[in-house]
Amino acid sequence: MRFETPLIPAVLIRRYKRFLADCRLEDGREVTAHCANPGSMMGLAEPGMKIWLEPNDDPKKKLKYGWRLVEHEGGHFTGVDTSVPNRALRAALENGEVAELAAYKTVRAEVKYGGNSRIDFLLQQDGLPDCYVEVKSVTLSRQPGLAEFPDSVTARGTKHLGELANMVAQGHRAVMLYLVQRTDCDRFQLAADIDPAYADAFASAHAAGVERLVLGTKISPKGVEAGAPIAAQ
Repeated sequence: MRFETPLIPAVLIRRYKRFLADCRLEDGREVTAHCANPGSMMGLAEPGMKIWLEPNDDPKKKLKYGWRLVEHEGGHFTGVDTSVPNRALRAALENGEVAELAAYKTVRAEVKYGGNSRIDFLLQQDGLPDCYVEVKSVTLSRQPGLAEFPDSVTARGTKHLGELANMVAQGHRAVMLYLVQRTDCDRFQLAADIDPAYADAFASAHAAGVERLVLGTKISPKGVEAGAPIAAQ
């Protein structure tokens, strides 16, 4: 998934009201950018961080910049836009680039299922059980090389795990897919100390047959692509 407009570097001044971020451009101008991330963004919203913004000239948008990336030391990146994972994964799924799911040729997004929910992707193929794929963006890292999810309590995520387990009970396949939107991590684990209920719900869902798939990403100011599998602890 390539960004529609070339990104420009900036420095974060502050993030506030969850969806707003004041930033300083290289020419010294201060602008307000849209932050497409409702989460806590733990460790990613400290004043002074180098970030990357996507400009736009859409007259329908009040803000002319969108915050897309955080740049870390060593040239590593974290993607902070929570809409990106599904766009990047859709391309990978449609091109058969996710080996564990490559047998499915039909990819449908945002399909209603369960108790008034929508599954991120419903994969279908003659001769195979339908496959329900729920996607979570992973951006938290509190130890070098280790990515964690979630970064805050997620009752919605816990609900999704129960609904995936229900799909398995009905004879379908269900996959909880964690997309690690960081280029500095090669391991993954659940942040049970942050949300014990979610960790317990995952253990129950996994025991019921819900599969876990963790993928890395290739990230640059040009775009974000789904990458190779990452080991889960």
